[in-house]
Amino acid sequence: MGTWRAGLRVAGFLGMTVAIMPVQWLLIRFGLAGARSLPVRYHRLLCKLIGIKVTIKGTPVTDRPVLICANHTSYLDIPVMSTVFPVSFIAKSEVATWPFFGQMSKLQRTVFVERERRTKTREHRNEIHARIVNGDTLILFPEGTSNDGNRVLPFKSALMSVAQMSVVGEDGTLDDMVMVQPVSLAYTRLHGIPMGRHYRPFFAWYGDMDLVPHLWDVFKLGPFDVVLEFHEPVSITEAGTRKALARYCEDKVAEGVSRAISGRDDAGRKAA
Repeated sequence: MGTWRAGLRVAGFLGMTVAIMPVQWLLIRFGLAGARSLPVRYHRLLCKLIGIKVTIKGTPVTDRPVLICANHTSYLDIPVMSTVFPVSFIAKSEVATWPFFGQMSKLQRTVFVERERRTKTREHRNEIHARIVNGDTLILFPEGTSNDGNRVLPFKSALMSVAQMSVVGEDGTLDDMVMVQPVSLAYTRLHGIPMGRHYRPFFAWYGDMDLVPHLWDVFKLGPFDVVLEFHEPVSITEAGTRKALARYCEDKVAEGVSRAISGRDDAGRKAA
């Protein structure tokens, strides 16, 4: 059954994606509003196809410039976080060269950064700031790599320097600072049963795991649950320093992941 399930899901994923990609390209090419909303609809369909149930806790910031900082467990984080509202991602530059998936990331208007080149940090920061000021919500994975799903790695603060930049209002005066909202993402249940440390790595993609075999295993497994928690946003003024801002986000995300995988604090959640 698992093999049949995977085969049908792969066929559905490829068929749906190949059909939508040229449409999204045209929307971006001509600057149409649908370029922001189509990925949301696509990822919601993709989550249903794979069998991902997303449960949301907290309230995302949508009424002001915001940078989202989240833990990173798997490529599955992309469709999960894209089901809530229009977002783009900040990814390492190598992703742009990946066959097929690189093109998909470009069509979601991903910002590609060279993490190993510190001299590029200011350039990347300015690009991220410009996108946020122009109304885009960007998601940063400050760990710099993916984790095993059971813990959160230390957050790097370099690209959080965008929070130190002001936003200029329409009248030319300084407006709000860019807010930073920590978000925790945890893979919690398989077939409605708590996943535990044994099964979580089936969904986490990290280390030297090969992408295609891992994706096949995900398609073979049954429906699974993900908890997405939006924590209280903070400004650089409130945090004090960029490093303190990174620590605040890391602590909030780690607390959220711990609650979710342990099954604590289930109240106040809603399915996406």
